[in-house]
Amino acid sequence: MAYTKIHAITATVSKAVDYICNPAKTDEGILISSYGCSPETAAYDFKFALSKTSQSDPNKAYHLIQSFLPGEVSYKEAHLIGVELADRLLEGKYSYVVSTHIDKGHVHNHVIFCAADNVNHQKYHDCKKSYYNIRSLSDDLCREHKLSVITPGEKRGKTYKEWQAGKNGSAWKEQLKSDIDEAIKTAATYEDCIELIRAKGYEIKGEDFGEKAHKFISFRPLDRERFTHGSAKSLGAEYTKERIKERIGEKALAKDKKRVPFPTRKKPIVKDYSKKNLIDTTEEKFVNSPGLKHWADIQNLKIAAASYSQAGSISELEEQIAAKSTLAKTARTNLVETEHQLKDLGQILKYAEQYKSNRIYHIRYQKSKDKDRYLRQHETELLLHDGAENMLKRFGIDTRNLNVEKLRNDYNVLYSKKEILRKTCQSAEKDAAALTRKLDNLNQYLDRTPAQQETADRKPDKSRQSL
Repeated sequence: MAYTKIHAITATVSKAVDYICNPAKTDEGILISSYGCSPETAAYDFKFALSKTSQSDPNKAYHLIQSFLPGEVSYKEAHLIGVELADRLLEGKYSYVVSTHIDKGHVHNHVIFCAADNVNHQKYHDCKKSYYNIRSLSDDLCREHKLSVITPGEKRGKTYKEWQAGKNGSAWKEQLKSDIDEAIKTAATYEDCIELIRAKGYEIKGEDFGEKAHKFISFRPLDRERFTHGSAKSLGAEYTKERIKERIGEKALAKDKKRVPFPTRKKPIVKDYSKKNLIDTTEEKFVNSPGLKHWADIQNLKIAAASYSQAGSISELEEQIAAKSTLAKTARTNLVETEHQLKDLGQILKYAEQYKSNRIYHIRYQKSKDKDRYLRQHETELLLHDGAENMLKRFGIDTRNLNVEKLRNDYNVLYSKKEILRKTCQSAEKDAAALTRKLDNLNQYLDRTPAQQETADRKPDKSRQSL
């Protein structure tokens, strides 16, 4: 599990970089990585990139902190996750420095990146949407590294209210109230509402009315030992059995009031049951409730029928899954390769611009009669020139024939290719998952054992017969 926060740097970048690169905090500098700059010259590199932008906001850089739970991740793995987060977030456009601090009770990463990118010289747009993107990327990386996430299976983080409710052990009550609200919206009668709540996995007692009836309706999720009363004190006045019944009646009354003399007939909403998973009717709640099991059986029949109608045959479905999976795998492989190429090209473009802009200072230095004085006056420019020249040589670039515009065009073409591959990969993975879900539904409904499935695979001609 990793928590993230980000803030802008408007003052001195060098002090912030010096802090995160403190040898005492980073295992003597071992847990430090950078892109598009070096930790020693990051402030100068950032200043150069900022000089290219026309946007006037005061932000010079951003400081991102990623914290992990104590004992959940090693220092080396945490650092790797920090670098991967920076790469995915910044897409090879922004220079950054990543360090991992080990001096606290919990391991945490620091990422400082330039506010201006090296490609189009645009400022990073920090907003609520970009923060949730950081959270989402961090959670994805945690899942890939088999770490816990704040909200498993979801793409958002917890609000403070949700976190506090979970800490106090009351989060399930909020979920219960939400499920009751949803059931009230759907149900036509009080009895239907109770059955819908049961179908969501709750055990219910005291729902009846009359002289011998319990005072309160009570609910218990399967993962809790005790029931909770549907009382004003426990859940709120809107969740007593009397109020639940009244709310259903009010809903029907409001619907009648909205009716017009000649209503327009609306097309019925057709649910796509093929997108659902079969309900496991072997669970205790279905065994103990014939009515609930009957409802689940009907739902399973609809799900299986929808999957069958779209599948044609099991063998056709398996062929489609294989084709989509192959497409997704190929697109993913090409996407990773393209991202590596973009990362390298982004650095080359940045250093090419830096080299050409500061080349004149190097030439003047070579011709200067008082080199020491000239060096003192233009130390930053000369430092940037030499650093860029060394990096370009590492990439095998001939500095005599640098064409910055061609490099930028090549980058843009490659970036467009990356976006196409990303969309292709996401679409194919989504389709493969949907098809796999249909196949699983059919196999489960038809009670096809693994042995039967293997037999069908060995006899492709017969497997194409209708289900």
